[in-house]
Amino acid sequence: MTSRTVITGIGVVAPNGVGADAFWKATQSGQSVLDRVTRAGCEHLPLRVAGEVRGFEPGALVEDRFLVQTDRFTHHALAAADLALEDARLGRADYEGDPFAFGVVTAAGSGGGEFGQRELQHLWEQGPRFVGPYQSIAWFYAASTGQISIRRGLKGPCGVVCSDEAGGLDAFAHADRAIRRGSRAMLVGATEAPLAPYSIVCQLEYEGLSTRDDPERAYRPFTDQACGYVPAEGGAMFVVEDEAEARRRGATVRGVLAGHAATFSGTRRPDEAGEGLAHAVLGALREAGCAPEDIDVVFADALGTPAADAAEAAAILRSLGDHGRKVPVTAPKSGTGRAYCAAPALDTAAAVLALQHGVVPPTPNVYDVCHDLDVVTGSARQAELRTALVLSRGRMGSNSALVVRKGSPAAP
Repeated sequence: MTSRTVITGIGVVAPNGVGADAFWKATQSGQSVLDRVTRAGCEHLPLRVAGEVRGFEPGALVEDRFLVQTDRFTHHALAAADLALEDARLGRADYEGDPFAFGVVTAAGSGGGEFGQRELQHLWEQGPRFVGPYQSIAWFYAASTGQISIRRGLKGPCGVVCSDEAGGLDAFAHADRAIRRGSRAMLVGATEAPLAPYSIVCQLEYEGLSTRDDPERAYRPFTDQACGYVPAEGGAMFVVEDEAEARRRGATVRGVLAGHAATFSGTRRPDEAGEGLAHAVLGALREAGCAPEDIDVVFADALGTPAADAAEAAAILRSLGDHGRKVPVTAPKSGTGRAYCAAPALDTAAAVLALQHGVVPPTPNVYDVCHDLDVVTGSARQAELRTALVLSRGRMGSNSALVVRKGSPAAP
């Protein structure tokens, strides 16, 4: 990343809080909100524990005409985008004169499963005349990008990234590229809603899905009790801008997108996937101009299976050398669940907030670490933080690494 692309707004809809402040308060405290799945129609399914966004009322945040056209994952995205724009103090007056300078890029994996299931039930139970016209678009993984763009009147470069879970980080690289090509600002991020019955059935064959029924033991990465991950819904959206433009309008720079790299291992073998992740880290460090010892905290992918955790630990040690044994490593998602493409977006939000507050959040439900890593457990750790590394892997071999630097206040 040769130009300075900065984060000026963060919007979060997560199992542990809606809004950046609520999310950070819960994340910093190490609060675990994993609980039994309560969604209707899921009672008989093997998945017992997940991270649900409870108390979220999309109607209080999004107009009815958009709600009826969209699935829950897009409701999350629309709400998070609003929160990010509000946080960045970026309103319509700032872009309506030049809407082509503002764009949107999101990542998604599961799409609108709940909407699609409902419409297919109408088809089989009542007939084709009872299938709504929005079935053709609401399930689609690009729906959030399109609806945010339409609702906000953003006509610049728009897109959707489909690189499995790693897409939640790859989207930042696409947004950065748009900024360097002349866009003034981009909305970027990822949200998911994979907890409808049909969506859960699609996940049951996923390698690593935990079906434990104890919320405190269902997702314990980097331990000898690791038995996989539990899924989650929600996600995060960000406003990213050219730094000079952000400074000009007096925005607070929350973080700097310093470097990104992605690889594709093309395999399910953990050892080969670990090698690919290490190469992604090295590429992100090169782009950021960082030495390994410059990394002050690592937000781990933390799949939660013994083989995958061992491969990630090896990748961290391979890419960061001896510093990999000393640098604090954390995985807040063990307390909220793994939200697929949205998981690294939430990790990026946590990373930016950790840099801002000088605090490494703990890894909930994890105590007995069995890898040669300094995993932060129990309670948060105060630290002088300048640079964070966020990691993500997909199930089929996608790997991504993002280096984020600490932001700074607006100039007086």
